[in-house]
Amino acid sequence: MMNINKFNAEGYYDPTPHEALTNIVKKEKVASKPAFRPLVYICAPFHGAVKENVLKATQFAEFAFNRGCIPLTPHLLFPFMDDSNEKERDLAIFMDIILMGKCQEVWVLGDVISKGMSIEIEKAKKRRQPVRYFNKDFEEVEAL
Repeated sequence: MMNINKFNAEGYYDPTPHEALTNIVKKEKVASKPAFRPLVYICAPFHGAVKENVLKATQFAEFAFNRGCIPLTPHLLFPFMDDSNEKERDLAIFMDIILMGKCQEVWVLGDVISKGMSIEIEKAKKRRQPVRYFNKDFEEVEAL
């Protein structure tokens, strides 16, 4: 931190510039700290039209980010896992649920709830995590 002298160049006590400079330094410190951003879990379809669903989940994550959140999007975390392999799909859902537990909210995207999404939503409700629903145009809607 910058050491601000209470005395002027001639050695006289001068509290006004000291207070003004101290306030500037405090404001700069506050401005440099990032604001709180809640971690939100992006719950969206994956199975089926995978490329399209990954793109939509990416757009939804950007939407959440632009709304002041930190999106956690499992579609983008485990691209190496094979959704058509039942063991890998179950393991991916298991990992997703663990990550979802770290989030303040769960955001659900789309007009259709897939089997995997249903599992995640039920787990979130059991944990009493807030669940918010959005349609394909990212407009918030009532629960499906």
